[in-house]
Amino acid sequence: MFDIGLGEILILAVIGLLIFGPERLPRAAADAARTLRNVKAMAGNARKDLADSAGVDLSDAQDAFNELRDLHPRRLAKSFLEGDDEDDIESAPRRKKSDESATDSTSTEAPSSRFDPDAT
Repeated sequence: MFDIGLGEILILAVIGLLIFGPERLPRAAADAARTLRNVKAMAGNARKDLADSAGVDLSDAQDAFNELRDLHPRRLAKSFLEGDDEDDIESAPRRKKSDESATDSTSTEAPSSRFDPDAT
């Protein structure tokens, strides 16, 4: 959930000790944990109530979300570069011939003639 390393935890502990002191720090940490637990429970109940009132099955929505997550450009590039599945590579969209000729490295045009200097 959070990308917090050991160094950040130590810094937060030192700041907590300076702010609350050693006597009140355990109670403050317990109160924070209890509040976070209550907020998570309220969010879960609200999500369940909304799904029940709307008549929506959340598992279908979660499956659709996971399918969309697989379309993230970084994940697509990783799957293409790993080359685990030949089917994924074959189903990738093909570039048109005009696109290939525009990006061909053997082109006789100078690179400066392909780009509009006023556009940059």
